[in-house]
Amino acid sequence: MAFNTLRSGLLGFAALMTLAGTASAADAVRVGSKIDTEGSLLGNIILQVLDKHGVKTVNKVQLGNTQVVRGAITAGELDIYPEYTGNGAFFFNDEQDAAWKNATAGYEKVKKLDQQKNQLTWLTPAPANNTWTIAVRSDMAQKNKLNSLDDLSRYLKEGGEFKLAASAEFIERADALPAFQKAYGFQLKQDQLLSLAGGDTAVTIKAAAQQTSGVNAAMAYGTDGPVAALALQTLSDPKGVQPIYAPAPVIRDAVLKQYPDIGKWLQPVFASLDEKTLQQLNAKIAVEGQDAKTVAADYLKQKNLL
Repeated sequence: MAFNTLRSGLLGFAALMTLAGTASAADAVRVGSKIDTEGSLLGNIILQVLDKHGVKTVNKVQLGNTQVVRGAITAGELDIYPEYTGNGAFFFNDEQDAAWKNATAGYEKVKKLDQQKNQLTWLTPAPANNTWTIAVRSDMAQKNKLNSLDDLSRYLKEGGEFKLAASAEFIERADALPAFQKAYGFQLKQDQLLSLAGGDTAVTIKAAAQQTSGVNAAMAYGTDGPVAALALQTLSDPKGVQPIYAPAPVIRDAVLKQYPDIGKWLQPVFASLDEKTLQQLNAKIAVEGQDAKTVAADYLKQKNLL
């Protein structure tokens, strides 16, 4: 969902060079996604819908973190990928606008800005919110009455034992953990953080479930399937710190002009992906170990969306 730190810069450069080498495929639509579980799912869904309609594609699913994928599409090295509306606040240095915390207003704003500045079109979003959150072990939540980030703040001020597994991005990005800390009045020390490479919450959630290195909490997303399956509980954000992150396909205008029906093909698919559906599909990949390509194909077939 989110941007990663500059230490992924070399990886990003290498990924862009790889893309550049494949960009010459005539009229092929280069379909990308982020590296996490949901990115793989949504990327495969887009890829399969386009393939079904006879569009020649290049598979760049799970290309990298947000910085890599966003850099690729704005550089013209990628043609379509799933992005989240709330990231518009970060893309356009506009974190203070309340529009990002409203599903419709946030979508309309990022659609307008990306169209004007980058010639990118945001297609129909899914009715889901994959916002950042913090999940804690259920046993810990029950014992200490932890249901919200307010409760977590109280627990931490009482000296409660806490160690969070998260990506470097979540730890460092101003609108992620620092925003939670500022709003709820707590500050995690270095020894209370386990920074894990990449942005895949399946890894952070598993670390909390298995208590890796003393971890009992994890960075998570609103549509994460493994949370309940691995006996974790997400903490609510009563102060509304986080924007709404609705997933939507983002496509280069030049490509949409060449294939004007892509929006029509993808509209019913993304409209069907509510929060519960995404949690279930993500769980098949992250918990049951199914291949994202297979999960995407089974869903599209089951819902008669192909």
